[in-house]
Amino acid sequence: MNAVVLAVSLVLILSLFRVNVILSLCLGALAGGVWAGLTFLETVDAFQNGLSGGATIALSYGLLGAFAVAISRSGITDVLARLIIEKTGRGNSASEKWIKSILITSILLIAISSQNIIPIHIAFIPIVIPPLLAVFAQLQVDRRLIACVITFGLATPFLILPVGFGGIYLFEILHKNLQSNGLIIEASDVPLSMLISACGMLAGLLIAVFFTYRKPRHYDAPETAKLEPAHAAIDKKSLTISLIAIASALSMQLYSNSMIMGALTGILIFTVSGVVKWNQTQDLFSRGIAMMAMIGFIMITASGFAEVMKTTGSITDLVSSTSGALEGSKAMAAIMMLVIGLLITMGIGSSFSTVPIIAALYVPLCMDLGFSAMATAALVGTAGALGDAGSPASDSTLGPTAGLNSDGQHDHIWDTVVPTFIHYNIPLLIFGWIAAMTL
Repeated sequence: MNAVVLAVSLVLILSLFRVNVILSLCLGALAGGVWAGLTFLETVDAFQNGLSGGATIALSYGLLGAFAVAISRSGITDVLARLIIEKTGRGNSASEKWIKSILITSILLIAISSQNIIPIHIAFIPIVIPPLLAVFAQLQVDRRLIACVITFGLATPFLILPVGFGGIYLFEILHKNLQSNGLIIEASDVPLSMLISACGMLAGLLIAVFFTYRKPRHYDAPETAKLEPAHAAIDKKSLTISLIAIASALSMQLYSNSMIMGALTGILIFTVSGVVKWNQTQDLFSRGIAMMAMIGFIMITASGFAEVMKTTGSITDLVSSTSGALEGSKAMAAIMMLVIGLLITMGIGSSFSTVPIIAALYVPLCMDLGFSAMATAALVGTAGALGDAGSPASDSTLGPTAGLNSDGQHDHIWDTVVPTFIHYNIPLLIFGWIAAMTL
């Protein structure tokens, strides 16, 4: 068995049996490295060398958690939650349906905007979602649906919208790596090549919203935690400072291209203004880091796992052994390339990190098999994105879990990873294959 297949399979199996994702990634990396022929110490060295790749994002998430706690103390997030709860409390079932529809649509639009219009990625989740958990409980909204909605908004825009993170993925990563490996294709054609695959994501979202998770689901309302208890009275000064802090944090993030600097700016504004006392900053960071620590450590561990897989050379071996058995069949080649992309991305957890690896392997193979430039772009782009929405180590799944599990009633694997895998990865396989065969 190929080491990548063994390692990723072990991670997924252990995760499904509710073994902690961090432990699963560690064991998968060790098993894959030793199976590929590395010594135990060589595997450990590769794993440790890769850990630094996730340090920046881990610190970013910790500071975002602290920023979210600071915002909650101002009471600004309670305003929206109270208004919705009051309306649902005295409304009828029809009005509740409208409120639920508006709420879900708003979350979807915020998630989409976080990738392009205001490219803050998952930074909005710890600020927006935890205060709304009481609202979800009141409306009996299935949190698996919210996870699917957020993940769609995080993952789909960069496949087709050439702005924000989409501009990075489509042009700076996908197009650049296609050209560097010998494929002649216009940059403007790359977003068009991903359109069919993106339709697969849309189909999965519609199924989740209108069929799979449309039924009410009960959550324990008393334990549905907002970041802080509701305020007896809303301080207008605190609300004003909150708006200034959020706008400043966003501006700094866009200016510096750093979530760390953005969150730090917002925290400093809260402390200097007195909304958060200086002697309370220790508690602020303790609560914030506790809320976001798991996502940070998983990302760090995933970086170590990815480094081991690269060091073994098993990714190249996997593609080479598969291509030798295709016998010139374009249909079978498309399926196998997509499945391999799924396996690689499920382990690494990032489509942005996967494309440079598979483009070097897939582009020559696609050219030999006679795929068009558009079809090749669709295969590489979809294979890179596959798994991102359903990987235990992807920020597209870790982000929603960090917000939805603030009260301990949302399981990362069974309530986020499995639903998003079913509704997005499977349609991506199908629609990606259609794109490869028709473009």
